[in-house]
Amino acid sequence: MENLTAVQKTAKQKQHNMFTSTNGLSLAEVNNTVSLPKNAGFWKKLAAYSGPGALVAVGYMDPGNWITSIQGGSQFGYTLLSVILLSSLIAMLLQSMCAKLGIVTGMDLAQATRQATSKPVAVVLWILTELAIMATDIAEVIGGAVALQLLFKIPLLVGVLITTLDVLLLLLLAKVGFRKIEAIVATLIATIFIVFLYEVLLSNPSIGPLLQGFIPSPEIATNNGMLLIALGIVGATVMPHNLYLHSSIVQSRQFARTPEGKKEAVRFATIDSNIQLSIAFVINCLLLVLGAAMFFGSTSDLGRFTDLYNALADNAIVGAIASPLLSTLFAVALLASGQNSTITGTLSGQIVMEGFIRMKMPSWLRRMITRLLAVIPVIICVILYGGRENAVEHLLLYTQVFLSVQLPFAIIPLTIFTSDKKMMGEFANRAWVKYLSWTIAIILTILNVFLIYGTFAGIE
Repeated sequence: MENLTAVQKTAKQKQHNMFTSTNGLSLAEVNNTVSLPKNAGFWKKLAAYSGPGALVAVGYMDPGNWITSIQGGSQFGYTLLSVILLSSLIAMLLQSMCAKLGIVTGMDLAQATRQATSKPVAVVLWILTELAIMATDIAEVIGGAVALQLLFKIPLLVGVLITTLDVLLLLLLAKVGFRKIEAIVATLIATIFIVFLYEVLLSNPSIGPLLQGFIPSPEIATNNGMLLIALGIVGATVMPHNLYLHSSIVQSRQFARTPEGKKEAVRFATIDSNIQLSIAFVINCLLLVLGAAMFFGSTSDLGRFTDLYNALADNAIVGAIASPLLSTLFAVALLASGQNSTITGTLSGQIVMEGFIRMKMPSWLRRMITRLLAVIPVIICVILYGGRENAVEHLLLYTQVFLSVQLPFAIIPLTIFTSDKKMMGEFANRAWVKYLSWTIAIILTILNVFLIYGTFAGIE
């Protein structure tokens, strides 16, 4: 009987080895480096596990989300709050699956995909993912440059060039430790939250219509303009690089690599993710509520950050609460949002490079190359169009469209891997989660196709 047990254990170990990365540790410099308290209570453990969720949440409140949400509020009032709620619930499910994949298999999503595919396919997926990360970086460059222009009257081209200096910030952060990086990101998120909470409280929104906005309306599907913005909210909410990022950084904790240890790690990583994504959900709601409370019925021309900045100081639009302080706070929050990309974009790029093509590069060099590649199209756009913000922010719109194109290439493998009992064992998705995740993957893919069509066809 004992021999049979030993044989079974050996067989299980061989099966486990089949699904263990041949590419070494994911993000090796931070993997298994954050200590956890021994024999601690729930709250102390949660505090120790908290952090990766904040880095993930950054992607759910980037400048692309800002324009979409505030435009949705200014044009259609509170109706699209239900879309933000649905998008956030989808994000929570997908991110929890990412955390589970990383903790259970010891691989990030890029490593798992590379192991399941041929090298040529992996190279193609790597290029697509790198382009998605670059697209995200372009959005943050634009957001940061516009914020510098609004705050300090710095010309747009000069602001774009200044954003390249954030590689120096990365060199500094690399020396302080991963836990402190998480704290810095959380502080920037808190800044954005406080700014928009303050502005929404001043705007005195109508509570009844606001609450009603969380109930889905049939009008969303029948009104083409509303549908396009709803698709934009969904498409800009779930960011493909976040799926790779989360599956890696959850492995930074020193949890026991045993079934019991993994079970605890999955539990707390999911709680951490859900808390941070709930904060991102609130921020996105605040953005839409701000657009609805201040601008619905008075103006719908809020397609640019400059429009929003000026409108917040315009008594004719906002009323008595309009002030330079509101505009300045908006620009500060925009700058904070842009700077978060310095950390998450670099980490995501390193993860996909090491995972897909098994190539390592110093993080500062990787950051410099990524940022320079992102800056070039922005500089060309500024030079060609004379620094007009509307042209530059149209470029931001197209980056969001490209992210939508890349999304299925991350969601579908994630769904396949986390539903595979051979890979995940007892942690494999339950039947209802499996079918729900496949439904989400298919629906998001279809919605993003409509978003792309609507963007280029110019649906009104």
